[in-house]
Amino acid sequence: MGEITIHNKIITSASNLFYANGYNSTGINEIISKSGIAKATLYSHFKSKEDICMAYLKQRHDSFLESLKSYVSKRKKGRNQLLAIFDLLRDMYREEDFHGCWGLKTLGELSPKQKKILGVIQKQKKELLLYLGEVVGDNITNISKAETEKISGGIYLLYDSAITESHLFKNDWPIYTARSIAPLLFANSEVVQ
Repeated sequence: MGEITIHNKIITSASNLFYANGYNSTGINEIISKSGIAKATLYSHFKSKEDICMAYLKQRHDSFLESLKSYVSKRKKGRNQLLAIFDLLRDMYREEDFHGCWGLKTLGELSPKQKKILGVIQKQKKELLLYLGEVVGDNITNISKAETEKISGGIYLLYDSAITESHLFKNDWPIYTARSIAPLLFANSEVVQ
C-alpha cells in the first residue's frame, strides 16, 4: 500500500470513529485496529491524535464545501442557489451515518488547551461564511457589503442551528424550518431571477 493510501486510510478510519463516537471516546488503538496498521505506521504519518483530528476536520470540511459548491452550481440562479445549503443538509441528514456537524461536535469535546483544533474549526467556519457571502453576492443584485454579510450570516446561523438540532431531535423538521425561514433574510432584496 502506498504512503498516500495508508495516510488516507488512517484519516478515513479515524474520521468514521470520531464522527460516530466522538473525539475523546476514540482511542489511538481503536484507530490502529480500524486502519489495520501497526502503531509505528500510524506514528510515522501523524505525531499525535490531535494531528489526526485536524486531518479529519480538514477531510470533512473539504468534502462538505465541495458538495455545497456542486449543489449551488447545479441549481438555477436566485432563490434556489441561496437555499442550496439546506437541500444539501437534508440529503446529509438522510444518510445512514448522520451525527450532526463534525466541527461543532468536536468543539464540544475540546479542553481550553486544545487551541490548534479550535483554530481549525474557526477557520473552517469562516471559510463557509465567506463562501455563503459569495453565493449571496452572486444571487442578489445591488447589494452592499453590510447587507451581504447580514444575509450570509443569517443563512449560516440557520444552517448551523438546523444541523445541530436535526441531530439532537433525530428528525429533519429543523432543516425544513430553517429553509422556510431563510427567504425572510432576503425578502426585501433584488434576487436574481
